[in-house]
Amino acid sequence: MTNSEQPGASVRTLAKKVCLLGDFGVGKTSLVERFIYGRFNPLYQASIGVQTRRKVVMLDDLPQPTEVKMVIWDIAGSQRLSDNPMRESYLRGSHGALLVCDLTRRETVDALRGYVEDLARVKVDMAVVLAANKADLEAEREVSVEEVAELATAMDAKYLLTSAKDGRNVEAAFQALAEMMAAVS
Repeated sequence: MTNSEQPGASVRTLAKKVCLLGDFGVGKTSLVERFIYGRFNPLYQASIGVQTRRKVVMLDDLPQPTEVKMVIWDIAGSQRLSDNPMRESYLRGSHGALLVCDLTRRETVDALRGYVEDLARVKVDMAVVLAANKADLEAEREVSVEEVAELATAMDAKYLLTSAKDGRNVEAAFQALAEMMAAVS
């Protein structure tokens, strides 16, 4: 029997804003599509500005069952705050961030440090998960798992190797983010 099935167990409800950050083509939109709709579209379409989606994540393994209503902001890549001050309004009020890089393109991993700086300018204490995407393309990797782990440690973030194409760790990445955000609420 889970906590939510126990008699008298009240469910705590939290609304949390989550931003997806990373360069163009790393798979941010594909990760969101896989997470919310369970599908993958192999045709690349660049996001323009920001797209928002919603999904509820139920956390039964906490002391109190918790429903996290995630409002996911999929922000177009490759624009830093220094390049576009309007991006600050997208980040403001966020409780968490999914930083996404492409394991087959080293420059997207290197760029994550800049996104972390942007987050720090807006809000210092935020739940962060690093999604090292396109893990299914092992033969094309330019970045090792060890490098991703080191970067995540430097960012004080959890990391997962994800694949929007085959679904690997997509649910786990958003679940981890929901758990981290619930822990500070």
